[in-house]
Amino acid sequence: MSPSPSQPPSPLRSNSYSQHHPSTPSRLKHSHAPGSSPKDDLDSPTFQTPASRLSPPLYSLNLEQRTSPSEDNPVRPTPNTSPLRPRHWRNYSTHNCSQSEGEPCQHGTFSPNIRPTTPRSTSSILGDDHGFGGRYARSQSIEGGPNRILGDAIGDTLFGDGRFFSHDGGAENGRVDNLNEQGWSGSWNRWWRGASGDRKDGGGMTMSTTRWLATKHRIPSKRRDLVAALTMASFYIPMSLSYASNLGHIPPINGLYSFVFNPLLYAMLGSCPQMVVGPEAAGSLLLGTVVKASINGGRSGDEDDDMNARIAGVVTGMAGAVILIAGLTRLGFLDSVLSRPFLRGFISAIGFVIFVDQLIPEMGLGHLAKHVGGVSHGSSLDKIIFLARNAGEAHRLTCAVAFGSFAVIMVCREVKRRLQPRIPSIAYVPDRFIVVVLSAILTCVFRWDRQGLAILGDVKSSTGFPFAFRFPFIPTHMQHVREAMSTSFLIALLGFFESSVAAKSLGGGEGKKDGLQGMSLSANRELVALGVANVVGGCFMALPAFGGYGRSKVNVSTGGRTPMSSIFLSLITVLCILFLLPYFYYLPKAVLSSMISVVAYSLIEEAPHDISFFLHIRAYPELFLMSLIFLSTIFFSLSLGIALGIGLSLLSVVRHATKPRIQILGKVPGSHDQFENAETSPNQVEFVDGCLIVKIPEPLTFANTGDLKGRLRRLELYGTTTAHPALPRVRDPEHNTNIIFDIHGVTGLDGSGTQVLTEIVENYVSRGVRVFFCRCPKESSAIWKLFEKSGIVDRCGGRRHFVRSVDEALRMAEMESLSDFFERNPGEGGA
Repeated sequence: MSPSPSQPPSPLRSNSYSQHHPSTPSRLKHSHAPGSSPKDDLDSPTFQTPASRLSPPLYSLNLEQRTSPSEDNPVRPTPNTSPLRPRHWRNYSTHNCSQSEGEPCQHGTFSPNIRPTTPRSTSSILGDDHGFGGRYARSQSIEGGPNRILGDAIGDTLFGDGRFFSHDGGAENGRVDNLNEQGWSGSWNRWWRGASGDRKDGGGMTMSTTRWLATKHRIPSKRRDLVAALTMASFYIPMSLSYASNLGHIPPINGLYSFVFNPLLYAMLGSCPQMVVGPEAAGSLLLGTVVKASINGGRSGDEDDDMNARIAGVVTGMAGAVILIAGLTRLGFLDSVLSRPFLRGFISAIGFVIFVDQLIPEMGLGHLAKHVGGVSHGSSLDKIIFLARNAGEAHRLTCAVAFGSFAVIMVCREVKRRLQPRIPSIAYVPDRFIVVVLSAILTCVFRWDRQGLAILGDVKSSTGFPFAFRFPFIPTHMQHVREAMSTSFLIALLGFFESSVAAKSLGGGEGKKDGLQGMSLSANRELVALGVANVVGGCFMALPAFGGYGRSKVNVSTGGRTPMSSIFLSLITVLCILFLLPYFYYLPKAVLSSMISVVAYSLIEEAPHDISFFLHIRAYPELFLMSLIFLSTIFFSLSLGIALGIGLSLLSVVRHATKPRIQILGKVPGSHDQFENAETSPNQVEFVDGCLIVKIPEPLTFANTGDLKGRLRRLELYGTTTAHPALPRVRDPEHNTNIIFDIHGVTGLDGSGTQVLTEIVENYVSRGVRVFFCRCPKESSAIWKLFEKSGIVDRCGGRRHFVRSVDEALRMAEMESLSDFFERNPGEGGA
């Protein structure tokens, strides 16, 4: 079509360009097929962008070809001369068109290769010569490498060819390319997008590692990640030894396993690139309670390292299985089940328990505690009484080493906190590693071990192999599975909550200069990643490992930007296990206990802030819950604190969910159609004679419709839902001849809610009360269909009783009242 005479042709318009417009639109969602000219694209809603933002780096216009097109110099959109080519479409702009010369393309300029619409058969997937996943419908394919074995559908997914998701955010930015919605690969990707919540949640099945390994990660970033990994290793490798030996009551090397497998697997599957996964004090302590219970029950012994390690593997594997199943079933909302007061009270109690537990080895009273019944495995109160009675028996050298190490670490911690805003590089100082090395050297030189100072000794696996595989879910372990079920569930819940707090604090790198751009957080994907990591860790008898806020902040502050820091940490830990374990021989156990005491202090130090805040706002129920959990954990046991905390939190959630929030509305004087809640502002509204206006501001489900009839009855009798049902009636029956339901807030309705609402409508109609519904959902909605199928529409009087506003319902009620009056009194109509 030639341009009109009054309008000169666009210098960017040509027949070649027009022919490139797709005759058949691309089947791929979110792909962009341009119009007949770049101006059409710029005028589209997608590109309503200020001119100042169309900078050359983003939109490259080839000015050399702004001439009249000719046969010798046609203007063709190529990867380098595209008239309008955003940078993030680089994976789409080049395609191999199989059409013959002169025939129109079957896909847009910026569309990717389109796969065949015919579903592949099973034989084509499993038995063709292109590998397990099959080959894409494109003229060129990779003939070698992993794609030859796995097929393009799987090989490109795992190794980042970009055929499933682009490297610039993938599904998170809505630019999905080459998603085959048919066959095995399409089903797998549809499932993974479901497990991630939705497309914008998790970035698809493509492992996040391939994005920054292949295209995003440069050498300077790798250096920064390596420095961050070395710094974290100096801090947390000694800590993992402490967690395993002092809290988990298992061989120290099993604590190192948590830094071998878990960070590596999370780096490949997780959605927060800067979060580092590892063992935590709370999870290690809870695991230790299961080990101690097994020892007390005679199923294991204090010196039976192999059985204790197997029990630890069962607990870790079960915690991973629980959290993995939660991720597969999309239960990422579970991090909101536990209330903040419960978590603060429970975590503070755990910190106190750990601090008291470590005082016994720090004072050198461990051997004496074993001979005093009920102390080693007793409550914190029993241990405090034991320490008070036997303080004179403390070993002086052990006390000096332990309390001196604690003081040095605390001073360095405070100095770092104050100086880091002005001197960021101070975060690289490995103060804990220095304390560990110096204490080991001093012990070796002065032979403090011969003076009664307990040392770590030989650090080796209970099986004799560096990495022994023991599958936790075997029949001989079923007795431990039954004992560890509740504890494993709590470890999973607490671990996921702490991981989600850390991930949200780091923000997944989205929109932050320190993070990896284009990656967003997904609670369900986090569950899957943490679950897989802990199931694998359980097979190697490791401690439970989850994301920690403090550890992740160390990673960020020391230069960690991508998951490579976690991978480096895993590799460093492997090297430590293979070559450096003999150097831990002279490490004093008192120093490990002092490091754990510092962690316990950090768990407690945030409690005063929360207590003062709740006192300031007079939130006494929250303070009562915190105090109850804290005291029950200290004076009785962790299990009782757990039971009380979870029970009270769930009761609070259920109470909140089952409470109907219906409101009685009154008309604002002087307004036409403005109505307000009459219970919150009774002096500012006026009631309409003969009408009861009820607003339902929430979905109606089985949870909140159980007491709906009773609350509606209170509105009829008293005009409020807070009145006691034993009080005498306040509202006259004539004020309830018309009931108007404002259901604008009813965004969901299940079968139980529909049944209760049907019974309510039937009751009103049988009493001669007119029922109206206003601000109803569309007739195509599921709620309206339930109204029709249940008979609510017919019982109310048909569709005319379903109106658009409260004011219209009032007019309808007035008209029907007048009509009924004249029907009963025909003589009045002629007057």
